[in-house]
Amino acid sequence: MENALALTRTLIDISTQIAIIGVGISIFLLLYRVLKGPTNPDRAVALDVMGITLMALAGLVTIIVVTTRLNDVVLLIGILLFIGTIALAKFIEKGVIIERNVD
Repeated sequence: MENALALTRTLIDISTQIAIIGVGISIFLLLYRVLKGPTNPDRAVALDVMGITLMALAGLVTIIVVTTRLNDVVLLIGILLFIGTIALAKFIEKGVIIERNVD
């Protein structure tokens, strides 16, 4: 029974390390798309996906460290990502984020 648990733990460690490498590569590719994107909507989508990959990275670190304390970090990243996406979409559509009525 202990051999099965040790094998499972080893498989989880190896798979999370491979996933972290994949997420790291995708973050660098997304950073390239943010900097060299042909249009602003492409950059916005790349930033949104970069935030999702940061959430995945925090989740993978949670698995490696074997704690649940980083779950709050994942939720916080998600909330900030949602607010940022809404603000960026409004800026791309209207050119301003906060409209002021100056009389």
